[in-house]
Amino acid sequence: MSRPCILIVEDDAAIRRGVVDALRFAGFEAVEAADGKAGLELALSRSYDLLLLDLVLPLRGGLEVLREVRARRHTQPVIILTARGEENDRVAGLQLGADDYVVKPFSVKELLARIEAVLRRSPERPREVSQIELPGLVADLARCEIRYNDGGRVELSDKESEMLRYLASHAGRAISREELLQRVWQLDPRGLSTRTIDMHVTRLREKLRDDATKPRLVLTVRGKGYMFMSTSN
Repeated sequence: MSRPCILIVEDDAAIRRGVVDALRFAGFEAVEAADGKAGLELALSRSYDLLLLDLVLPLRGGLEVLREVRARRHTQPVIILTARGEENDRVAGLQLGADDYVVKPFSVKELLARIEAVLRRSPERPREVSQIELPGLVADLARCEIRYNDGGRVELSDKESEMLRYLASHAGRAISREELLQRVWQLDPRGLSTRTIDMHVTRLREKLRDDATKPRLVLTVRGKGYMFMSTSN
């Protein structure tokens, strides 16, 4: 099992180095950035499990970074770091969607406890899936195609591939349409009326040769959404 990855955005070199060392000693993977601009680029471009974000940063402030992350990654776990006396910023960070905060100076024990608590509340992080072997076919998500054992093949659109990857990463769990809109389409589902998810599921079933009247792979869960069933389920 891969180690949870924490992205640390902190401009104080001593604090950042101490946090990185403590996280790695505790078994986490740590990625770091020393300013808001570099931190935001990492936060939007790479995969990680939790963002540890200082609010007072050069180039781009922490609240600006948090706002951008929330706009693009609605469910990304975030803990903000604040100094004593920054109550207004701390409140603003929580209002923007931060999951928790830690006040400087903090102990390593407290920081690790808060990180672990937030990660426990965020179990939906997907494991990476690049290829899915199913009866009669292989879904190659890296190539965005399905290859059938009879020699045929069909292309997957980018969104079909991403949706199949997300569903397969959470095989056996019902995934709501709202969650798919957030995590695959990067859209805020609040107040959004769309049949996009259902249309993509219909096309995906056709390409998986999954009988829409009695699906075995992509199941409809009434009142909840869709669930991917691997052959081992």
